[in-house]
Amino acid sequence: MRDKTQTNSAAPGDRLIRAGAVVFFIGAVATLVTVAPFLLGTTPFPTYMFGLSMLMGVGFLVAGAGVLRSVAAGRRQARGAGG
Repeated sequence: MRDKTQTNSAAPGDRLIRAGAVVFFIGAVATLVTVAPFLLGTTPFPTYMFGLSMLMGVGFLVAGAGVLRSVAAGRRQARGAGG
């Protein structure tokens, strides 16, 4: 059983990193599925593919924000411990 007084060991940006990675992965898979028929020559160029690549960009930005948040928290923690 977990001790309720124990602090959460996850870094502050972990949720953002995880969410950004999921959004990026979904966008990447959707882009590959969309582009494959175009590359095989069976369909015209899908114009909504730009939206899918924007989805990948949003995922990348969210994950980057999580990394920056984790780095900032680490610096604050190191500054507090170092005195």
